[in-house]
Amino acid sequence: MSNEVIIKNAVKRYGDFTALSDVSLHIKEGEFFTLLGPSGCGKTTLLRMIAGFNSIEGGDFYFGDRRINDVPAHKRDIGMVFQNYAIFPHLTVEENVAYGLKARGVKKSEIDERVKEALELVQILPLAKRKPSELSGGQQQRVALARAFVIEPSVLLMDEPLSNLDAKLRVQMRSIIKKLQRRLGITTIYVTHDQEEALAISDRIAVMNLGKVMQIGTPTDIYAKPENPFVAGFIGVSNFLNCEVTKCEADSARVSIKGELDIDIPVRRTYTGKAKISARPEQLFFSEKGMPGKVLFSTFLGDFIEYEVELDDGQMLIINEYTKDTTDVHEVGEKVHISFDAARISLYDDAEEVLSK
Repeated sequence: MSNEVIIKNAVKRYGDFTALSDVSLHIKEGEFFTLLGPSGCGKTTLLRMIAGFNSIEGGDFYFGDRRINDVPAHKRDIGMVFQNYAIFPHLTVEENVAYGLKARGVKKSEIDERVKEALELVQILPLAKRKPSELSGGQQQRVALARAFVIEPSVLLMDEPLSNLDAKLRVQMRSIIKKLQRRLGITTIYVTHDQEEALAISDRIAVMNLGKVMQIGTPTDIYAKPENPFVAGFIGVSNFLNCEVTKCEADSARVSIKGELDIDIPVRRTYTGKAKISARPEQLFFSEKGMPGKVLFSTFLGDFIEYEVELDDGQMLIINEYTKDTTDVHEVGEKVHISFDAARISLYDDAEEVLSK
């Protein structure tokens, strides 16, 4: 039976260093929830606290209505998939997958049936009699997956499970993982530093930095509506420009960008003063009027052309122009003007708190 996971005000310290500070999460039953952030942000530390591998210096952890702070790791009913697979080299594929079931005292006839089903799900049943040394990295990872979910855990924890695979295999495996998770309905908490992986695989994402949660949301929310400049910069590509909110009435702010372009941006609260814009490459466009600059470089990428444009003050911008929307190609050295999709860009006040809707 899958469980929701509730974390209230979690704190983790190593001596004088605070690795996690007041982290709270509510992960829904059956949800695929990803902890995303740069190295050292605290995501693996938090996962290990959920698993029972790390001590808890503050806060409360629940699986459903069961507080697990003092429950030993082996009694938390979790499945775990590690970065290095952690499968037993002396056991065959089917013996590795059966290991957790044997430890739980499941009958042999049921073990055989469940192991076969698990191996079929990850599409390696023909490899059942092989040892790990006879498998590729992707096949070993499938063994680790099958071993984790065959015990039907309340919560499945995955720590950078695809980081040791090549790029093409990572894409294949993340698709397999997501399809398996949806089919089985197991509450899954997934740790990665790969933004594309997180966007592709998750129901919701918690972006972390310096031991704190910066934003929680769906992949669409995280990408399209970043709550602060860190999230905007960490997820995908963003162009940042300093600006000033010169006028703000009701739900609209007049924003002056470098004194060269004024635009009206929908906002959630009133504010005037220094501010900052973040704009994705597809939220910029070439126009007859706008901020002047010149094309320094262009890269044809099939669906779109990526341009590097230098503004008159020397700042660089990245702009994507989709080939389905235009037949013109801007040449290197060409003088251009840049404008913004005001309804989609993000605006932050001087304290880097979001203003835009």
